[in-house]
Amino acid sequence: MNVRQRLGMIAIVSIVASAVWLWPAPTLRAQSPASNTVLRTTLANGLRVVIVRNTLAPVAATAVNYLVGSDEAPDGFPGTAHAQEHMMFRGSPGLTADQLAGIGSVMGGQFNANTRENLTQYLFTVPSDDLDIALNIEALRMRGVVDAQEDWDKERGAIEQEVAQDLSNPFYVLQQKLRAQLFAGTPYAHDALGTRPSFDRTSAAMLKQFYDRWYAPNNAVLVIVGDVDPPATLAEVRRLFGPIPRKSLPSRPKITLGAAQTVPLQLETDRPNAAQIVAMRLPGLDSPDFPALEVLADILQNQRFELYNLVTEGKALSTSFDLDPLPKSGTGYAMVTFPAGGDPAAIDGALRAILARTAKNGVPAELVESAKAQERRQTEFQKNSIAGLASVWSDAVALYGLPSPEADLARIEKVTVADVNRVARTYLDIDHAISATMLPKKSGMPVASGAGFGGQETISLGEAMPTQLPSWAQAALSRLQVPTSVLHPVVSTLANGLTLIVQPETVSDTVTVSGHIRNRPEAEEPPGQEGVALVLDRLLSYGTEHLDRVAFQKALDELGASAEAGTDFSIQVPARDFDRGIELLADDELHPALPQAAVDTLKPPLARMIAARNQSPAHLAQRSLRAALYPPSDPILREATAQSVLSLSRDDIKSYHDRFFRPDLTTIVVIGNIAPDQARSVIEKYFGSWKSSGPKPQVDLLPAPPNKSAFVAVPDDSRVQDRVMLAQTLALTRNDPSYYPLALGNAVLGGGFYATRLTVDLRKNLGLVYSVGADIQATRTRGVYIVNFASDPQNVKRAADIASDEIRKMQTQPVDPSELLHAKAILLRRIPLGESSINDIARGLLTRSDLDLPLDEPQIAARHYIAITPAEVQASFQKWMRPDDLVRITQGPDPR
Repeated sequence: MNVRQRLGMIAIVSIVASAVWLWPAPTLRAQSPASNTVLRTTLANGLRVVIVRNTLAPVAATAVNYLVGSDEAPDGFPGTAHAQEHMMFRGSPGLTADQLAGIGSVMGGQFNANTRENLTQYLFTVPSDDLDIALNIEALRMRGVVDAQEDWDKERGAIEQEVAQDLSNPFYVLQQKLRAQLFAGTPYAHDALGTRPSFDRTSAAMLKQFYDRWYAPNNAVLVIVGDVDPPATLAEVRRLFGPIPRKSLPSRPKITLGAAQTVPLQLETDRPNAAQIVAMRLPGLDSPDFPALEVLADILQNQRFELYNLVTEGKALSTSFDLDPLPKSGTGYAMVTFPAGGDPAAIDGALRAILARTAKNGVPAELVESAKAQERRQTEFQKNSIAGLASVWSDAVALYGLPSPEADLARIEKVTVADVNRVARTYLDIDHAISATMLPKKSGMPVASGAGFGGQETISLGEAMPTQLPSWAQAALSRLQVPTSVLHPVVSTLANGLTLIVQPETVSDTVTVSGHIRNRPEAEEPPGQEGVALVLDRLLSYGTEHLDRVAFQKALDELGASAEAGTDFSIQVPARDFDRGIELLADDELHPALPQAAVDTLKPPLARMIAARNQSPAHLAQRSLRAALYPPSDPILREATAQSVLSLSRDDIKSYHDRFFRPDLTTIVVIGNIAPDQARSVIEKYFGSWKSSGPKPQVDLLPAPPNKSAFVAVPDDSRVQDRVMLAQTLALTRNDPSYYPLALGNAVLGGGFYATRLTVDLRKNLGLVYSVGADIQATRTRGVYIVNFASDPQNVKRAADIASDEIRKMQTQPVDPSELLHAKAILLRRIPLGESSINDIARGLLTRSDLDLPLDEPQIAARHYIAITPAEVQASFQKWMRPDDLVRITQGPDPR
């Protein structure tokens, strides 16, 4: 697994904690053309700078990496670094919080931050034309921060809601308990999140002191990736960051590891499935054994390895092995999920036996080579996302202490089979591993909630009007123009009705293929066969008519490819192996083996899983939402049961595949280093003989009548915070021209961080939520409007009332022209950001094709947005929105 994948496994992970850095002298160095143009230097004040040119889209991503995190927090205040991260968005000298929010959202709203054990990152993704604005912001924040007590008093509420959000996640709670045992007495015993009691005792002065000690250019790495001119960009970096003075940094805490505790853990969870985990302490990032551990983790994850046999034998639903790397140590997690009612002790025994055999007998040599092939593929595919590449470079340099992501691959290439077997023998220490069990617990059935909207409370709504921006940012707001797309897809239709879209890209020597078959299982599954689509989806990983499961996975491994089959199918493959990759993908998609033995083995655990899922709080919340929005006869309310799954035969499953997997409902998008003619030739070679069976099925649900208001509370004992959904049906389709004024008005309400009304009201001014989102979900035939947030139970009604009152305000008052200008700028700049990764491009093309929209619809939308007036926005909210009919569903404690 590559750098970015490893770090994405755990919600908050760690970094290298070294006070001494080996870094090139302050000169520019270019790497090979294959890895794009890379400039690196160290400014006189100690700021390390990496600039990587990537021309995928006219977009740039910045990452300012401060080498400080929770490990440097004062004793008793583990969330200090996290709190300071939040306060960096509350203003700096020369830049107010409102200005920062306004600028950030105008540039597309893609700016964020995260805190880890020894690293705090500040991230922007912006149109390339706005890179200077992002750099101005980061330079001002590196110079100073306000950290006013009145601002901390407000932000404390939001960060405590973030804590409550994570404490409502059983996997997070379990991870914290595991860390407390494995790393007792060290900073690693706590992650970077912090606790409510520590935040209540934290003052703004403490945060300012933390900032003054650690936020310095000589304690930071600035990474810039995108469609930029590296020398010119470096000159701008020197101008903005060069005058910032360096600081004398404090000494860093020493990590002294004692003996790990190994007390078994057991937690109750609101998830429908049980999980068994075996966790063990492993060497950290600074260990010379870490590259071999990376390869070992890849092997344990491979579906050809023994661990995955627990799935094929019907004992498990999934298996995984993850690394959570820390500087001086780390954790390995072997995890098995299984249906509720299974035997955790038996699963634990099987899991430990597999790890013990691995330690004793070693791993197959061919899987070592497969792991390396996958690492090569992932390293090349990292170039296919501008923001992703910025994160990968940041982590390689600031977290791993490496000169580049390719250096991680170079270390792995040197790993031998003997190295892997040695680290397995040394570190898969089952006698000192912790067993942890997560068991589903029913919390009760949904109940009507009496805490509805309205009442006697008077709500004072905060102002969300745009503020005057600094002169260096004002031009960005006033620049409203249709973005020029770099996409020029070539569209064709095969004789069998399959639609092919090809977009050549040369940022990497790879090809990504994504396909979608229009489908609606709720409408397509025969009566009594509910769940057949789910069972088919699981069986598609069991090989083809030509290659069994293991042989098929081996064929992918030999290419260093990854593939998925189903109604959404894909493959990522080196460009040189495109033909073989498409051959495998088509074989999996069109000729699945569906072995009878696998059908017989999979049905019982899937039936138990579905029975538990249907009683789980998350499912009950979604079910309650659908039941409140749609009439009882609506197909969307159909769902699988244990009985319907157990009754399925192989013939039922094959018949469903043959009838509903059809080329005339399929779109395939090919993106990468390949010519359109070659792509069509290969797709036609392997998908051209695919035929449709019978008449086209009905894949669109009928328009839904307007819903009535309802208030339903779904109990969830594992949550300390309520997850809240406010929703109504919309008699609006995605192809309706009036979609655009409603979408623009929704951008005013919930389109981007602090600068939109709901976030200003609920987070910035009142601290009732950590985040809030509002979304229009429109299809070809129906739509839904939904607002999502999470809050403490006592604040649910207040927050919901504020949201519904803001919707009414959109109906009764025209939006201020300057506020509407702000929302237009947000939506226009999001268009190029939507083309800044190959996965985003593929997703966008598939979505537009599925909705019968023109492929250049983003540019069409831009022209609509520019022309829309405040009166048109108000009229659209008057026509479509019904705030008195909002459904409110809560999941968690009893809302008040």
